[in-house]
Amino acid sequence: MGEVLRLTNVKKFVSGDLILNGVSLTISEGEVIVVRGRSGVGKTTLARISSLIDEPDDGVIVFRGVKVSGGSDYLRSELRLRYIGYVDQFFKLLPNLTVFENVELPLRLLGVPRDVRRERVLSMLRRLGLSGKEFRFPSELSGGERQRVAIARALVKNPLLVVLDEPFSNLDDHSISRVMGVIKELSDRGVGVLITTTDLYRPIEASRDLLLISGKLVPKENVESP
Repeated sequence: MGEVLRLTNVKKFVSGDLILNGVSLTISEGEVIVVRGRSGVGKTTLARISSLIDEPDDGVIVFRGVKVSGGSDYLRSELRLRYIGYVDQFFKLLPNLTVFENVELPLRLLGVPRDVRRERVLSMLRRLGLSGKEFRFPSELSGGERQRVAIARALVKNPLLVVLDEPFSNLDDHSISRVMGVIKELSDRGVGVLITTTDLYRPIEASRDLLLISGKLVPKENVESP
């Protein structure tokens, strides 16, 4: 399997506190990596750095063989647009766009033809149980529906890496199963996936299951279940 993302000795300070203290992580094609941890330990910081949104204060980031740490904002934004699907825990849907338009937006930015955009958006909404919601606005949706729209927007462009920050917090068990089914399809096609969650014990089918503790990643099996 080819390497999608590599973080080496990444450090990040937030409000003067060292949140990530020498984190190293490699995600290869088809891998699903779960990072668990309690609220405030730095999972979102890790997710944003892995998505090339934020820069680390120290360390090296390599995406598909290209060193991006210390590079230009333009390089990071181009790689993010074309190859990375990021799901923010607060959805970040555009309130003046419909569900269809929110999901379609990255395809428009990439210049995908209109007919292809329509087919891919409707297919993704159907797979996530959102058929019939296409012309509703975010304010007309439940929290779980908004979360699934955000996931659809991240996945619709067929990225090489998908980063989901707290994707299950507003979903019931049925919706979680549906989302994980789509993620399984992606990993089977060689997409790398990083999932962060505060749920320390929910079973998630993953290549590696890690905990973020005191700014470092450790295997989940090092901590006992209740």
